[in-house]
Amino acid sequence: MEMKNILVTGGLGFIGSNFIKHIFEKYDYNIHNVDLKTYAANYDNISDDISHSGRYTLSICDINDSTRIKNLIHRQHINYIVNFAAESHVDNSINNSDPFIHTNINGTHSLLKTLHECPGVEKYVQVSTDEVYGSLTEQDDAFTEATPLQANSPYSASKASADLLCRSFYETFNYPILITRCSNNYGPNQHEEKLISLMIKKAKTGEKLPVYGDGRNIRDWIHVSDHCAGIDAVLHGGRVGEVYNIGGNNEMRNIDIVKSILLLLNKDMSQIEYVDDRLGHDWRYAIDNTKIQTELNWSPQKNFTHGLKELI
Repeated sequence: MEMKNILVTGGLGFIGSNFIKHIFEKYDYNIHNVDLKTYAANYDNISDDISHSGRYTLSICDINDSTRIKNLIHRQHINYIVNFAAESHVDNSINNSDPFIHTNINGTHSLLKTLHECPGVEKYVQVSTDEVYGSLTEQDDAFTEATPLQANSPYSASKASADLLCRSFYETFNYPILITRCSNNYGPNQHEEKLISLMIKKAKTGEKLPVYGDGRNIRDWIHVSDHCAGIDAVLHGGRVGEVYNIGGNNEMRNIDIVKSILLLLNKDMSQIEYVDDRLGHDWRYAIDNTKIQTELNWSPQKNFTHGLKELI
């Protein structure tokens, strides 16, 4: 049987690098990583056993460079594309949305256009976010795949735009495109700008832990290993043209996350410092993952408390 070739974009980042690890350990695939090596990427996120395996290559490249991407797809006989490449920090998108438009919208469009000239690509998976659905109240039902897109930040708007481009290329050209939308991730390799990794670092060093507003905003948390297993299930078993929500079934208030970290580190709650709320701060995210569970037999496996202790 001929070995499959998978192109992972953004594979030096948090979720992309964990996905490469997942694929490397589970399948005998050749893995081709394309990453622009921005501030959020790290060469050390890819272990030596992968990088020296003979089944892994890395190209430092902007996904907007369509000529290089097309040449790579043809040269390496790419079967699958999984697009993680994105600017993802909401605060950064509020301060400057330009990189989000460049990578998340234009970059996705550039990748999709390569499918015109690369008929050998069997599947294209767009890795998106639950933030495209907007915000819930505590009384609202969880997001389903049919929930209207109501993005509230420049980041989530750029991801929603990319999702709609993917849908349009499926509907217009019948390209083999699937979309995943996941809840908040935590786990190894996460950049320290994100909530859990930032709070662990500051708690350990005795700094103040900045909490937006009153800290009562709610997020659904999933370990990155469970997310990667969900993407794998969609890539290999999902129905082309469909959206699949990947959620952790673990809603928690931000302040409770912070307190849990302090407790696990035996630190004092006085390190918590409430700061001005984020502009346009969504109140609650919650995912209904019934579709992926029933169709693809996937469910989250990692217990949050165990996963948090392991990460610390």
